[in-house]
Amino acid sequence: MRIISGKFRGRRVTAPASLPVRPTTDMAKESLFNYLNYRVEFEGIVALDLFAGTGNITFELISRGASSVIAVDKHVGCVKFIAQYADQLVPKVAKVYNTDALIAIERSRDRFDLIFADPPYDYDKYGDLVEGILTKPLLKDDGILVVEHPGNIEFTAIPGYIETRHYGKVHFSFFNPIHNS
Repeated sequence: MRIISGKFRGRRVTAPASLPVRPTTDMAKESLFNYLNYRVEFEGIVALDLFAGTGNITFELISRGASSVIAVDKHVGCVKFIAQYADQLVPKVAKVYNTDALIAIERSRDRFDLIFADPPYDYDKYGDLVEGILTKPLLKDDGILVVEHPGNIEFTAIPGYIETRHYGKVHFSFFNPIHNS
């Protein structure tokens, strides 16, 4: 995998083969960030990367100028790799936590400009995840949630849903925060 844009553009990232991950492909990641470029000012954003895996999205956000990225994964090997590599890019921008994503969103007191979630494709709590993020509220007023998922997952009935885009076998659904006023 490689960093697509920003300060570290073109840098190859080689994660240990022992990590139990399915990284977002470079083609899908590039398409995702092309879409987000029109909606997000990356310089200075605060982001949350759930199911961070190899740190692919975390590293891309750091390269593009994020001021803070919280990466969450429940596999200790992933957490160690992300923490070490992120500090090589820009020290102290990434905070990496070894916990379950649903626990992380329940405990978080932060608000984010961007939340990216890439659960394993056999994950059975997509609805809980999205609704938990949107109703907490974890997103800032103009924030955006991106969920990577298989094609058989449908989010159109969830308040805050914007659209789904697919790039090959990769699907990204986009959400805005729900305002309960």
